[in-house]
Amino acid sequence: MNANTESLIGQFLEPIFRTMSPSTAEAITRLTAAPNLQDRIEYLAHQSNEGGLSEQEKDEYQALIDAGDILATLQAIARKTLREPAP
Repeated sequence: MNANTESLIGQFLEPIFRTMSPSTAEAITRLTAAPNLQDRIEYLAHQSNEGGLSEQEKDEYQALIDAGDILATLQAIARKTLREPAP
């Protein structure tokens, strides 16, 4: 996912965050991958660096990277929402 796509996702989701309670926005800022998923990401990252991913693993790794980008975007919007005064 490129920066332009992330920006578009952010623009699309930002109004939704304005309707969210602060506790929900705060919970989003604390989201992390489950330990088994984090282990898989680290394994795939290592294999990728070594050039040892199958096509299926490449697709899986890219999907996980994209999901991480989306989560990071959501968390950035949640943090921004928490910093801004309510309308």
